[in-house]
Amino acid sequence: MIVIADDLTGAAEMAGIATTHGLQVSLVCGPSRIAAEGLTVIATDTRSMTEAEAVAETQRVAAAICSSQQGHDARFPRLFKKTDSALRGHVVAELSALMKATGKQRAIYVPANPSKGRTISNGIYYIDGIPIAETAFSYDPEFPALTSRLAERFPEAAANGIAMPDATTLADIDAIVAGASSDTLLAGGADLFEAVLRQAERGWRRIVLCGSTQSRPLSADIVSAMPLSVYDGSDDVEAWFAEAQTKYVTGGCVALTIAHRHHTGKSTATHLRQAMTMVATRLFQTQRPQELIIEGGATAFAMLQLLGIGALDVVAQLAPGVVRLRSHDGLLVTLKPGSYPWGEFKV
Repeated sequence: MIVIADDLTGAAEMAGIATTHGLQVSLVCGPSRIAAEGLTVIATDTRSMTEAEAVAETQRVAAAICSSQQGHDARFPRLFKKTDSALRGHVVAELSALMKATGKQRAIYVPANPSKGRTISNGIYYIDGIPIAETAFSYDPEFPALTSRLAERFPEAAANGIAMPDATTLADIDAIVAGASSDTLLAGGADLFEAVLRQAERGWRRIVLCGSTQSRPLSADIVSAMPLSVYDGSDDVEAWFAEAQTKYVTGGCVALTIAHRHHTGKSTATHLRQAMTMVATRLFQTQRPQELIIEGGATAFAMLQLLGIGALDVVAQLAPGVVRLRSHDGLLVTLKPGSYPWGEFKV
């Protein structure tokens, strides 16, 4: 996936968001080094150029993208255009140039960032409930907001196939992304980009190992609890694996948990860990997930040993103690101490 941003801070924002979502990210100034894998964010600085210069630079970047040999992950759109959330920049000119160069039939431009109080309602752009033309952005030296109505700010958008839908909530943003076709160029701010990544993650497969007896309750839809017979050691893991496999294959996510607490001791801990990692390994072999989420250090160590993973790169801290990592073959591994809360992270 490639993101084009019209200034460096916007490019850095996109790179940070993508990194938090576990993607391998490169940020470059200009299109000279498009990474062969993962996501490349290209900062063009076209917002500081004249419109003619911005179009020429956009065409140059598009040509480099079209000729690059970067492998395309079908879960993501090939291209995303980052724009300013205060409507600055040569928006229509750059989007039109990108559409022509890439063969896109239409574009959806969503500068709204509802998470930051920036919304579009009835075609009017608001910042914290105030029309943008009534804010300090009306005094911007290069791109003053002289009107709050998008159709007036960008009068050539519709004729160039650029839609500018309302968006007052994150749910609105999600719906826009879900309804976008493959021949559509998506352009906008951080909330739109987050929605693109969330949409892609809905297709991810995840295996969750709750190896700690201090685990909080999880959604019943994804939980496959260790049967009492396996917990007591009177039965093998076959019945547990069968139930977990059904949830995993049909739903894409399963959480292996320990529902019973009446045994203690070193031998019990070892037995529970071995049973859980055995089921998880077999699930992994059934269909490789994009992410493992593991609660409990001993369980995590045992699972990584079984998978032959000896080194991990740190991706991001998602909450205190909740850390996302990446193995050298691209598997995401999120770890959490058993006694820590999950914080804002959601399974």
